[in-house]
Amino acid sequence: MSHPDIQILRMRYLRGPNIWTYRSVIEAWVDIGVLEDFPSNLIPGFYERLTTWLPGLIEHRCGIGERGGFLMRLKDGTWAGHVMEHVALELQTLSGLETGFGKARETTSRGVYKVIIYAVQEKVGEQSLLLAQKLVMAAINDTPFDLQTHLDDLKDTVDEYCLGPSTGCIVEAANERRIPSIRLTEGNLVQLGYGAKQRRIWTAETDRTSAISESISSDKDLTKQLLQHCGIPVPQGNLVNNADDAWSSAQEIGLPVVVKPSDANRGRGVSLGLKNEANIRAAFDIASRYGTEVLVERYVQGDEHRLLVVGDKVVAAAKGETAYITGDGKHTVEELIELQINSDPRRGPTEDYPLNSVRLKDHPQAVLQIESQGYNAKSVLDVGTSIIVQRNGNMNNDVTDLIHPEVAATVCLAARVVGLDIAGIDLVAQDISKPLNEQDAAIVEVNAGPGLLMHLKPLNGQARPVGRSIVDHLFTNNENGRIPIVGVLGSIQTNLLSHLIAWFLHLSGKRVGLACDEGLYMDQRKVESTDARDYGIGERLLINRTLEAAVFQTSPWHICQDGLPYDRCLVGVVTDMKRDVWDLSDHDISSEEKFKSVMRTQIDLVLTNGVSVLNAEDPAVVDLAQYSDGDVIFYSTDPDNEVMKAHRSEGRRNVYYRDGHVVLARGDQETLLFHLDFPPIAMRIKQDGFNLSTLLAGVACGWALDIAPLLIRAGLKNFGQKNSISPPLDIRTLAS
Repeated sequence: MSHPDIQILRMRYLRGPNIWTYRSVIEAWVDIGVLEDFPSNLIPGFYERLTTWLPGLIEHRCGIGERGGFLMRLKDGTWAGHVMEHVALELQTLSGLETGFGKARETTSRGVYKVIIYAVQEKVGEQSLLLAQKLVMAAINDTPFDLQTHLDDLKDTVDEYCLGPSTGCIVEAANERRIPSIRLTEGNLVQLGYGAKQRRIWTAETDRTSAISESISSDKDLTKQLLQHCGIPVPQGNLVNNADDAWSSAQEIGLPVVVKPSDANRGRGVSLGLKNEANIRAAFDIASRYGTEVLVERYVQGDEHRLLVVGDKVVAAAKGETAYITGDGKHTVEELIELQINSDPRRGPTEDYPLNSVRLKDHPQAVLQIESQGYNAKSVLDVGTSIIVQRNGNMNNDVTDLIHPEVAATVCLAARVVGLDIAGIDLVAQDISKPLNEQDAAIVEVNAGPGLLMHLKPLNGQARPVGRSIVDHLFTNNENGRIPIVGVLGSIQTNLLSHLIAWFLHLSGKRVGLACDEGLYMDQRKVESTDARDYGIGERLLINRTLEAAVFQTSPWHICQDGLPYDRCLVGVVTDMKRDVWDLSDHDISSEEKFKSVMRTQIDLVLTNGVSVLNAEDPAVVDLAQYSDGDVIFYSTDPDNEVMKAHRSEGRRNVYYRDGHVVLARGDQETLLFHLDFPPIAMRIKQDGFNLSTLLAGVACGWALDIAPLLIRAGLKNFGQKNSISPPLDIRTLAS
């Protein structure tokens, strides 16, 4: 029996924290049609076909919580939407991405499911779901499916749109330290942290990497001069203008020599160990293709090493190995390279592979290396005859633990001389466990933006946490890159409340951003007049390097539509949970329980050192307190509110109105903040239209932000001046 295709009705990319998870996800609405009547256990052969294509599904624990959990569900009977979820996640795993989070939930329409999968990048997530739909239908209908071809396409999308491995490992290390990140371009420019606390990285370069230092490192001759002036061993060498100069310089230096571009990188155009005029002239032509000038240097005997310096420390070291081929009397050199070198699954054309493929048409220096030994690409080597194909590169053997302290000190000095905060130092030495002055060793290059993959996935030895080292270099142990963020959710004067909170922060001396329903404000200046609750507009606050705090007004609709623009907040406010105010039918939010899952998102994001500010007069809001990782401050117009009484009995904080006063209470201690008859406050209430509940919420937020009571009082008195530009305010004068 053939079943009609599953229909994907729509897909939405939730970029920020949402009702499903803290992370970005694809939410797809999937109509499985008649398959609602055919769970997996009623489709003959479905289980076998699916698991044959995707044996890795055995690792999916699903709701059962153990290895093979999903396969148990598959055997017992589950529906196509749920199967699509797991297939899409497995396809992402096979493409090289670490995933794991997914859900499938029924909607109120029969046969229509919401399928949610973690997606680090929108296009990759969408493609994995579309591919999952095709694969599941092929398994259902027992039709052919070319998994490898589709998977190769998905991998190409990952390579094109996702962060490279070097940048990715730094972002992952930042996430482990709870430092937020924002990808600023489709490339590898990433912001770590928010606002004024942010740092920026571009692969293994940071905002501490100066343009001058990078330019110096790209000029190999200048780098050598600077290093030599500081007593650092470097190979003797000269810049040459033509092949004649190259040969003359080589004779002056003494054979063998190295010929390389003066300003290329990654070993491009470098020819090593040259011993005769013909090879040196050919090497000059090769080097000139890759750089503006050519350098001839003394060839240093020993193994090539790459040492990674971060800050003032060597954090990793890799040793290179020479690529050989051995003749069998049958195959040509070119064929042996394919059979003995490129057949290694660790070799490939992209940075994701620890070793590069060797294609003679793309590696003229390898051709020269072979010719220097008396052979060419079409030569057939005798049985047992070995020749060198590539001397440099292939630095994938970890030797970090072998570094002699004097070697480490020398390479750190080299990085400082050039001026790089992160540097890849190329060192040729016979033994890095011995001081350099005991052997014929030299630093041959200092590189900005070094690749990190060789240290993350060495072929031999221990992987090194170089991403963590870079993050620790950018952020000290007590730094997390965060600025105070306040999120405001509800339907009761949340715009006015957001302005008031931003004003309190402004008076405390911070440059504040505000995103609300009538615009975007940066440091008391309105810069956008459209609804700034939109993810893309609100995120601009976090990118602004001058802002020291941010306030975000949001709504249930925006949470469902895009997710929130920040990952966590210091203060989360919920004023009420009036479901009838919001039309969420487009998101199939039709029950109290589903509405609660939307509203709790704001409280789920409160940091452990943060505070949830909740309206004690709304039982549904009170119930959200259980989801707060931080403290809770309740507010109410009723001082005898039972929730607040219980809260006070635990020694915790409340804000309430009693006998005309706004009161701050912690346990049995009370502070009378002000009387509502106080003329400036009474004028604010009348002029700005504050209702009492909003006033209390604002005071509670000020307290949650550790703003002094006197300054809160002053802020309410002068709230109407929020658009003026004035000198710093004296709170003693304001509060009098």
